[in-house]
Amino acid sequence: MHKIKIVIVDDHPMVLEGMSAMLAQIEFVINAGTAANAYEAMQQIKATAPDIVITDINMPEVSGIELALKIKKEFPAVKIIAMSTFKERSYISQMIQNGAAGYLVKSASKEEIEEAILSVYEGKLYMSLDINLSAADKQELTDIPVLSSREKEVLRLIADGFTNPQIATKLFISLHTVDSHRKNLLTKFAVNNTASLIKLAVRYNLV
Repeated sequence: MHKIKIVIVDDHPMVLEGMSAMLAQIEFVINAGTAANAYEAMQQIKATAPDIVITDINMPEVSGIELALKIKKEFPAVKIIAMSTFKERSYISQMIQNGAAGYLVKSASKEEIEEAILSVYEGKLYMSLDINLSAADKQELTDIPVLSSREKEVLRLIADGFTNPQIATKLFISLHTVDSHRKNLLTKFAVNNTASLIKLAVRYNLV
């Protein structure tokens, strides 16, 4: 079997040590390196071209949520598993929104880590067993549309009650561009009006 190359990102040396020891016991995995922050993570990804990055969410300076977005922008083929002590749904949905394909709690067993790695490597979404999400909740997380950074900006301004001309002025873009973004947002969220768009955006913690 092809060995799956993994980079681990966490600002706590003990966590890096523990995860490295855990990965060493999984025969189909190669630990390609560790990183203590987002900058080191990007360097490691560039140097080792891993299949998967397992990253902590709650890191100083650049969070795992922001790092996920950077990775997906620069290395779209790299899959991401978020790792945290947090079980709040908003963190999970933000990570999924930014490109993560899996979510593990730090207390996960070796078996669960194996399952998460294999699922994500095969293109599936993996949620930690410790996260009490119903099947409907899990489905909803996979339904969250992936937005560009510009679409997110436009969405936030729509939610704040700005009109298209005001958004155009605020973002220094043409009215036509704002209109296109608004139409794309309605299409991506599969809704027909702004009220429904905002309602879903709030539910998905996007605004």
